[in-house]
Amino acid sequence: MKKVRPPIVTVLGHVDHGKTTLLDALRKTSVARKEAGGITQSIGASVVTTKEGKKITFIDTPGHAAFAEMRSRGAKLADIALLVVAVDDGVKPQTLEALKYIKEAKIPFIVVISKIDISSAIEPVKGQLEKEGVLFEGRGGDTPVIALSAKTKKGIDELIEMIILVSEVNEIKADEKGALEAVVIETGKDSRGPLASVVVREGTLSVRDEISMDGIECKVRGLFDYEGKSIKKALPGEPVLILGLKELPPVGAKVTSLKNGEVKKEITKRDLKSSSVEEGEVGVVFKAKSAGALEALLANLPEKVVVVNSGVGAVNESDVFFAKSAEAYIFAYEVKVPSAVKKLAETEGVKIESFDIIYKLFERLQELVQEGQIKILGKAKIVASFPFNDQKVAGCKVLSGRIADKDTMLLMREDKEVGELRVVSLKKERKTIKEAKEGEEFGVIFKPQLDFEKGDVLVSFRK
Repeated sequence: MKKVRPPIVTVLGHVDHGKTTLLDALRKTSVARKEAGGITQSIGASVVTTKEGKKITFIDTPGHAAFAEMRSRGAKLADIALLVVAVDDGVKPQTLEALKYIKEAKIPFIVVISKIDISSAIEPVKGQLEKEGVLFEGRGGDTPVIALSAKTKKGIDELIEMIILVSEVNEIKADEKGALEAVVIETGKDSRGPLASVVVREGTLSVRDEISMDGIECKVRGLFDYEGKSIKKALPGEPVLILGLKELPPVGAKVTSLKNGEVKKEITKRDLKSSSVEEGEVGVVFKAKSAGALEALLANLPEKVVVVNSGVGAVNESDVFFAKSAEAYIFAYEVKVPSAVKKLAETEGVKIESFDIIYKLFERLQELVQEGQIKILGKAKIVASFPFNDQKVAGCKVLSGRIADKDTMLLMREDKEVGELRVVSLKKERKTIKEAKEGEEFGVIFKPQLDFEKGDVLVSFRK
């Protein structure tokens, strides 16, 4: 018999629009646990209990790429999505990407306009979203919108009430005695061995159950809730950490019971290229804190980046020797590099680069790819645009290197190439100049007259 279960909610939106701050603010409202600092967040999900005793499960989605990976495996994860848009920044490319994922997943969503402590002007943001096909309540549609400040907590209670209302309208129910249906949301390793965090959508997951996660079988040795407490079973809507695995399943894997004699499936893994890196390619050994982070990283690599090896956990000596044999870099994302391994890398001539922000890692990869194909002479950001004799002049500031007259350049927009062009005229304070150096501002006319925008970057290069 199906009963109402806690809704599973995912939070999506542009970087720096306040997703993490919002999750922290929501957790602090929980009646069950007032001290947010005591909550263990490492399992990738948390549960908030409302004043009326109702529960909501929030997924700490590791990123849009991992969310897309779950969807590509046919795993339905969330019941409701929160689309977070900062009032001072408005709709950004990642906002549109998140909106695309929400629409493809066909789940109800709530627009959360954040940071209203900075500005209360929410109408422009609504207008931007309406242009993207979002129809709000009272304006021809049924999409709710909540304006809030995670910093001052204004609007947090209203958001929780709206989540409960949306879940009730959509009749989110499950049968705890039904067939087990759960989804892997995060994986990792510690002293207890391989670990997987899952959210149960249907049925019950209990200690000593024999389960399959996309073909990876295990007998559950232990279960821990989002606060790190040992439990004997997890009911529908609840997140839980599983002990007993021999290897890590992929994020997004479907969890099913082996009680009915299910046949073990073939394990599909990302094909890694051989350790040979061809000219113009960049070879990299990737190490990440968790399988979820690693999958998000591997799913978004630029072309010409060759993954010669990858894994979860700290960089070790074998990674160094692997990178040396392939003449590759080691990229460490949110993981430690022991001092002994650093010394070995220096001795073997292997370069290790560490990152805490995934976008910085991708920017660095793009740089390496460009350096491998062409020599970068300089970069300039377009900060203004104005007309001149039926042509458009780009007002720029040199970010690095130099920009010279008659240079060949690439027009880049958010790491994507718009087109190639040549400098026709270079001026500074109305005087014609031969080159502009780092930190200097200048105006440039180029051919062809590509449709540039403020924020685009000009990259001067030599093949």
